Amino acid sequence: MPDMSASASLAMTQLATLAKEVDEDKVTPGVLGFIVFAVMAVAVWGLMKSMSRHMNKVDFKEAPDPESGASDEGADATSAAKPRQG
Repeated sequence: MPDMSASASLAMTQLATLAKEVDEDKVTPGVLGFIVFAVMAVAVWGLMKSMSRHMNKVDFKEAPDPESGASDEGADATSAAKPRQG
């Protein structure tokens, strides 16, 4: 296994010289920042479109409760007046 401390110190030396050349008043996100932001925006748009499609497939009609005595004639009126448990 090669010695990582030598390569790490070499990388830090090169990064330190690059950092001295950068003007701190003119640092901007640049093209890479824009690309990352654009990819994230497209991903969020795609997720929202997918969520909307899945939400449109959901059927919000509630199934009748089998324990409520559906054989009674007034079951619909009494089940609507009962508070939901759950």
